[in-house]
Formats: sequence, C-alpha cells, structure tokens
Amino acid sequence: MIETINVSALANPITEEQFEQLCAQNSDTKFEMSSQGELIVMSPTGSESGRQNADLLIQIGFWNRQTKLGVVFDSSTGFTLANSAKRSPDVSWIEDSRWNELTTQQQRKFAPITPDFVLELLSPDDRLPDTQAKMIEYQECGVKLGWLIYPDEKRVEIYRLGQDVEVSTNPTSLSGEDLMPGLIVELTEIF
Repeated sequence: MIETINVSALANPITEEQFEQLCAQNSDTKFEMSSQGELIVMSPTGSESGRQNADLLIQIGFWNRQTKLGVVFDSSTGFTLANSAKRSPDVSWIEDSRWNELTTQQQRKFAPITPDFVLELLSPDDRLPDTQAKMIEYQECGVKLGWLIYPDEKRVEIYRLGQDVEVSTNPTSLSGEDLMPGLIVELTEIF
C-alpha cells in the first residue's frame, strides 16, 4: 500500500536536508518524493516479493561483477532524478563512467543522477497505474531501459528511451540489450 502525503504540510518546500533527515530518522520506512513535492511513504514488501526481488538483484549483480561495466543498486537506494524527484527503483544500474563523474559526497547521498537501467517488481500491494507512471517518469528523466515485471500475470512492460512501451507475456528471460551486453535475466523463479 502506498500512502501519499503533501510535503507542503511538513515544510514549504521541503529541503533536501529535511528529506534526508526524515529518511534517517525513519530508517525502517521507505520514502520517495515526487517531482510535484509529494512525499510517498511505502510499506515493506511481502516475503514472496522480497524473494523475487532478491533473485533479480542477484542475477543482475552477478552479471555486473563479471563484466565490471557499472554499479548495481538495491531497492533501498534513492536517486535524485533530473526532474528533482527522489526515487528508489527495486533494482537499478548505472554505467561506470557516469557514476564515477559524481563526487564522493554526491554518491553518499541521494545521488543526483538518473540510472541507466531500472527494474520495478509489481508487488500485490502496488497500484499498477502508480507504478506505470513512475516508469514513464524514469523514461522522461533519461532511463535508457526499464522493466516493469508483473509476477502474478507473468507479464513484463519494457520501457526504452524514446520508444513506445513493449508488453511481453510469459517471457522466459529478459535481455539487457545493447545497454547491458550479455545480460540475460531468467524469469523462471519469478513466474
């Protein structure tokens, strides 16, 4: 279940420091902030969604460890996107040279960078329209490849920069395409 709170009720506008302090004071709660200034409070996922997300993270992390092409992040990582939204994809990846352009201080906070790749796993409590809107936001901010995976329906929406969304029903695997060469994510443990 996602609850939305208008940040203007907390402070107008909420500063980056206030957002970071809120996150630090509530480390058991996951927060995101929309580009419109809404604070989004997200509950933890259920065990099955956590298992599925871990499987996806491990596959992408293993590929990245072999190729050393970038940096992989889990769902607790927040980024400040190009539109100022602060988002935490379930799994994300940034090409090495882009990540290394950031200062150490920037890397330690909600890094001011839009990931090259994002993955969102639809859990039973997620609202599909909200998650699709987030995927479009990622795309508009420059994400080159994004996957929205619906485990219960065995369906994946593939978002590519500058292209229409592709829907794939019951795929057995997904490819990192040209962005993440050699990456093949098996979906047998997800579906």
